[in-house]
Amino acid sequence: MCGRFALRASPEQLAELFDLPEAPPAAPRYNIAPTQPVFSVRTNPHTGVREATFFTWGLVPSWADDPSIGSRMINARAETVAEKPSFRAAYKYRRCLIPTDSFYEWQKTKEGKQPHLIGMADGAPFAFAGLWEHWERNGSVIESCTILTTDANELVSPIHNRMPVILDPADFDEWLSPKIQGGDKLRHLLRPFPKERMKAYPVSTLVNNPRNEDPSCVAPLN
Repeated sequence: MCGRFALRASPEQLAELFDLPEAPPAAPRYNIAPTQPVFSVRTNPHTGVREATFFTWGLVPSWADDPSIGSRMINARAETVAEKPSFRAAYKYRRCLIPTDSFYEWQKTKEGKQPHLIGMADGAPFAFAGLWEHWERNGSVIESCTILTTDANELVSPIHNRMPVILDPADFDEWLSPKIQGGDKLRHLLRPFPKERMKAYPVSTLVNNPRNEDPSCVAPLN
């Protein structure tokens, strides 16, 4: 699964990578946790233009009676996303990019669970494959998202058996295209990212507490 990540890229870097018309209001984050606001990129459903926005992390299906269900919907398995009632409509019509530059996974050891920070070998920002949903009841509106996961690659598998689906920039347009309505046409994107383009290192257990939100979360463990 993916339960925490970071985003330290500058607004200018994000605007360039995601082809946004202007630099987005994204401040550095070191320990993004479920139920928090998540900076995202989508195709606006009304204008068809790519835009930056914020979603609550934890997808709330449009049919849900209780929005607290979102806390259990932070990830969607790529293998079943097209069939699961909670995700299939969003996979078909409401896909998004979730910018990041690293994510955390916990490795089981004799001493307990050891967090690791995982990202690109060059430290560059990248994007998770995400889905978003619009929920509305009695005047309350929640726009929320989930991160797709797949089998871990050879770098991540000693730490955890799952990893987020990471999209190559060349695939951003295809993932966001409203003309492609899910199904097998997108299956080729839902794969483990090449291990040779990534790096991982252990970090402090400070990240275990979502209230810890500073550069010490991403610092390599001595």
